[in-house]
Order: sequence, then C-alpha cells, then structure tokens
Amino acid sequence: MSTKPHFSLLATSFAGGPRPRNTAIILFGLWLVLFFGALFSPPLLDDADATHANAARAILTTGDWVTLRVDGVRYLEKAPLPYWLAAICFKIFGFNAFAAHLPQALAVLLLMLLGHRWANQAFGARTGYYTALAVLTSVGVFLFTRVLIPEALLSLLLCASLFAFLKSLGPIAVQSEDWVPHVSPPVSLLRHGIERPAIAWYAGPLFYPYVMWASLALAVLAKGLVALVFFFATAFLFLWLTDDLKSWRKLRPFSGLLLFLAIAAPWHILAGLRNPGGAQGGIGGHGFWWFYFVNEHFLRFLGKRIPADYNKLPGYLYWSLHGVWLFPWALFLPLGIAAVNRRINHQTSVLAANVSKAMTFRSFLWLALLAGAIRIIVGTNNNFEFGVLLVASWIAIEVGRLRHKAGLSVSPFHRIDPQQRTILLVSIFSAIVLLFFSISTNQEYYTFPAYLPILLLIAATITRAEQTFSSDPGVRRWITFAHATLTVLLAAAAVTLFVGLWCSRKLPYLPDIGTALAHRGVGSYTLSMSAFFDLTGPSFAALRTPALLAGLAFAFGPAIAWMLRVQRRHLAATTAIAITSAAFLFAAHIAFVRFAPMMSSETLAEKIQAFESQGKIAPDSQIMLFGDQAYGSSIPFYLGRKVYLVNARSSSMLFGSTFPDCPPVFLSGPQLLVGWGTGPRKLVFVPFETRTEFEALMGRNQIVVAELGGKALFTDRPLDRPLNLVEAR
Repeated sequence: MSTKPHFSLLATSFAGGPRPRNTAIILFGLWLVLFFGALFSPPLLDDADATHANAARAILTTGDWVTLRVDGVRYLEKAPLPYWLAAICFKIFGFNAFAAHLPQALAVLLLMLLGHRWANQAFGARTGYYTALAVLTSVGVFLFTRVLIPEALLSLLLCASLFAFLKSLGPIAVQSEDWVPHVSPPVSLLRHGIERPAIAWYAGPLFYPYVMWASLALAVLAKGLVALVFFFATAFLFLWLTDDLKSWRKLRPFSGLLLFLAIAAPWHILAGLRNPGGAQGGIGGHGFWWFYFVNEHFLRFLGKRIPADYNKLPGYLYWSLHGVWLFPWALFLPLGIAAVNRRINHQTSVLAANVSKAMTFRSFLWLALLAGAIRIIVGTNNNFEFGVLLVASWIAIEVGRLRHKAGLSVSPFHRIDPQQRTILLVSIFSAIVLLFFSISTNQEYYTFPAYLPILLLIAATITRAEQTFSSDPGVRRWITFAHATLTVLLAAAAVTLFVGLWCSRKLPYLPDIGTALAHRGVGSYTLSMSAFFDLTGPSFAALRTPALLAGLAFAFGPAIAWMLRVQRRHLAATTAIAITSAAFLFAAHIAFVRFAPMMSSETLAEKIQAFESQGKIAPDSQIMLFGDQAYGSSIPFYLGRKVYLVNARSSSMLFGSTFPDCPPVFLSGPQLLVGWGTGPRKLVFVPFETRTEFEALMGRNQIVVAELGGKALFTDRPLDRPLNLVEAR
C-alpha cells in the first residue's frame, strides 16, 4: 500500500476544515469571481446606486465632507461613512462603477474573514470554513451588494462590535461539570471527532473593548442610531440571561464612551450647525437634527416619515423571503430548530414538576394586556410579530420564575461554554434585527446585518450534524431532508430554465431587454425587488447564456452533493453545495449585466456626450430629468454636471430643496412647457414611469432622439439627424 500523502484540495481530518492553504484558495477564489470580478460591470444603476454615487462624487467636487449633496441639493437623510469611502475610491480610481462598488466588495471580504475567525475560534476550523463559504455564496449577500447601500458595511461593523464584546468579557466562571479551556476534551468527545473551541478564545487582549466601541461608532456613521439599538439591546439581554451584568466594567464604559464620542459625535454636531432650520430652511422650519434624528429614525420606524415614500413588505413575505436571501443554507435550518427543540424539552422536563397553571395563566394575561397597550401606543397591526414577542416574553418569565422556585439560578444560561455563548449572543442579535424590521417600515435588504449571525449558526449546525451523522438517525433524517429539498427545488428550476430555453430558441435576441418587459410597476417600484416581476417570455431570449449556466448548475450540483453526503464525504458534500450556489450567482451576474440598459442610463449619458462632440447640440444645452431624480440618477453622474429636475421636489430631494442656497434646478411641468422651444436647447430624460405624463404635457411638440430600456431622450428642436439608439448599438 502506498504511503504517499494524499494532497486532495479538500483533504482533512474528520473534524477539521480544509488545510489553511486550500481554505484560502477556495475562499479568496470565490470572492474574486463573485465580488471583485463584478466590480467592472454593469455600470452604475439608476435609483439608489447612482444617487449615492452622486453624493460621494459631490464630496470631491465641493470639498465638503460634512453636508452631502446630490445635484447641488443638500442630501441629509443618510449617515456619511459609505459616501466617504466611495469618495476616497473615486479619488484613487476615478469616477466609475468599480470605484463606487469597491467598498462593498471589500466589506464582504472582511465580513467573510470575520465570520471565519469567529466561528473558527468558537467552534473549530470546519465551522469557520462553512461560515465563510455561506457568506460568499448566499443569495442575499450577493444580491444586496450589487448597489451602493450601507448594509454590508453596517453588518461588518456591528458583527465586529459583537465579536469584540464577547472577547472583552474574557473567560467565564465554570463549574466542575463544565468544559475548562486548559483541560483536554473528554475522551467521549475525541472519539466522536467533535471539535472544541481554541484556547485562543480566552486570549483576548485589553484592546478588544476599544475595538468594540470604535466599531460601534463607525456603525453609527454607516447607518445611524439603529446600530446602537441593535448592539445595546443584544448586549444587555446577553449579560442578563447569562447572569453576568456585573461584567459591564470589562467593557471599559467610560474611556470607551469617550472614544465612541470622539469618532461618532463630530460629524453629527457639524452637520447640525451647518444645516440649521428656521429661516435657514428645513421642513416646518426644522433643521438637520430634527430631520435626521426624528424624521429619519423615529418617524421612519413608525411609518410616518416625511415624505412617505417607503413601502413595507407583507408579513408573510418578509419572513418567508429570508429563505431566499439565505439560500441554499436556509435549507439546513430545520437541523438547528431540532437542536433548539431538544434544548427546550430538556428545560421543560427539569421544571415540569414546578409548573403552576394558575400562575402561568396570570403571567400570560398580564403580558397580553401589556402587549395590547404597546400596540395601541405604537399604532401598528403586526399581530404575528407582537404574538412572537408575547410568547417569548412569557416563556422567559415563566422559566425564570420556575427555576427560582426550584432553587436554581434564574437564568438557564448562567453556566455556558464559548460555543454556547456565541450561539446565545448571535441568536439574540438576529432575533432583535428580524423583529425590529418586521414592525418597522422596511426594504428587503434591511435585515442584512442578521445574515452573518444566522449563517454562523447554520454552519455550526451543519458541522455538528456531520460529526454525529453516523450515530444519530434524527440527524441523518434532517440532512437527507435538506438535500432532497435542494435537489427537488433546483431540479425543478433546471427543468423550467431548459423549457424556457427551448421555447425561446426561435425568438430573436433583443439587445434592448427593456422593450420586452411588462413594466407592471409592482409595489410602485419602491421595493428593491419589484422589477423582477416584469420578466416576460420574450425577455428570456436575451438571457439564454446565464439561463444555460444556471440550468446546468442546478441539474448536476445538488445530485453530486447528495452523492458525496451518502458516501460520508461531508466536507466535499457541503463544498459542492457552495460551488453550485456560486455557479448560479455567476450566471445571475451575467443576467444582471444584461439588464443594464433598463436599470442604468449610462448609455444615454454617453449619447448626450456624443451629440455634443458631433456638434449636434451646443455645450450650453440644458439637460433635464422628468420626474424623481432617482429614475435617471446615473445621467448626472456620467455627465459630471448638474441637471434640471422637472416635477422632482419629492422623495430624498424634498428636504434639501427647502434651503435658500438650493440651486435653481427644480422646474414644474408648466415652467418646462413655457420655456420649451426657446432659449438654450433642452434635452429631457423621460423614464418609462413618467412617459405618459410627459407626452400628455408636451403634446405634439416633442422630438425623440434616443430610446433604450423603456427610457427616452426628448428635445425641443430637431437635430441634424435624429437617431434611434437601439439601431445605433
């Protein structure tokens, strides 16, 4: 028999992950393909993507790092850190999509590394590897980093704060029956190949509290005060449940708070001083502090923000869509639910003899009355979410009461090892984030900060299941269920894609996919995923290549993973799932690029520049956007100049338009009509959403000079040669 070592890419001991070098190759390779490679295309998209890029660009053009501006108008609703980072990248790499999205890609890289380190120290190398894989190959992480929004950065900073918080607490007091870090694991654990946390978990340097406070301050600068709500609610509940509130001194609260204020306070103070209310402007005479803290935080949470331009997902969609955002790893959630159920059953069996039905009913009644009062005060109808809070609070109170009656510590978490401490902390954090946004107004990506904690829990669950696969029939049943579900779902998707490819084989390839979409305006397009409902059969013909790649991945990937699982090659099986997801996401990016003509107006901006260089329009021609500036926000970015906004004093431009130094860029429809055909030439960008309104306003006195993706450029006088942009391409 050969004694040569086996150098398989995934060669490993049963309990560990791949060798460090192989882990680095796999993880960084996936990041380069899925995130760094996606920085070069498509161009900046209209709506939030280019709007936020315009705000970052204005930092360099104005030299003002305090007051953000879009098209010269104050843009005060957002925290500044994402724009500062984008502005720095613009300074280095120029004004392009690569520079705008580079901070997003780096945030994902750092989030992956943080997840790997945290899970590796708390659970072992395999869980660290799985956590990193899940971060890179989850649908939601990929999808919600295609545009310039702060969620990935916020997630990184909040999770870094939580990790530093846990490290700051240091070793826990353990009883004789607990696992002690400096003692070897029991023989029974070694026999099953179960990893225990590294001793390095307890080697927390003294700077960790300051890392916590600094990360938290940056999180506030990335998204606002919601970062404080999530962190402190999680920290308090964790310390309370672990009966460790006395450890607050380990967090260096006084010196740490000074560091926090030194980082977070200056911008908030300067922004308030430079953007006062009263005679200086603002809605109702209010300045930055009211608009940012009251309107953009408190009133937004209650759904009473001015202006009311945000939708809220229905409850059933809000919760069920997390199965999509965390796909394919969400299919392993039943394993974790089964483990939680076993834990609850254990607690219940210990306390069953002490249950007092009368007291239980009375505590539930009081909680029900309290929940009803809160609902009346808040004025929402989130019955499901309040029901969850009610039942969870009732269970917590009853468990504590019954444990106290039995002569036990009130908290069942007072004696837990590093694995369980991590599980408890990230579970609390995830629950707070999910419940908070289920009550508040929301967009699909708002719960992004909960992704890493949930994926870490799933990775730990998969690792534990693999370790007990041979000895636990229940685990085998749940893993089989996950693989069977994945195989059936993706096989059905593969069949659908192949049928679509066959049915569209004779349809012509459309370079302008926007003309083949339905434009139903689902959710009035204020939800970020509404446009996906516009897909039609003819539009599928333009997506043949990504559909073929995705179909092949769906057809073979899950079957290979299931076969490897049956052969007890667990590491390879889980990696195969990740590679299948990565192949799909790569295909999805190709499809995303194909949608660029509909989702971005870069080509129309280039056409305006071509008209100028060809002498068809004068350099002083007035460029206008008809409707909300978000519909064509990539136009001013790629032109590098201010544009006029017609019927656009709404949404994110409303508050800034009330200040006396607002540039004269806002026009009404009648003002446009009066000046039409006189003075400098006018080129008006009209999105699909407002085209009917524009044509009704202008009547026959309009000339189309370019069309693409359902959008059009109109002018008020003939060019030398009107051009159809689709034909020109």
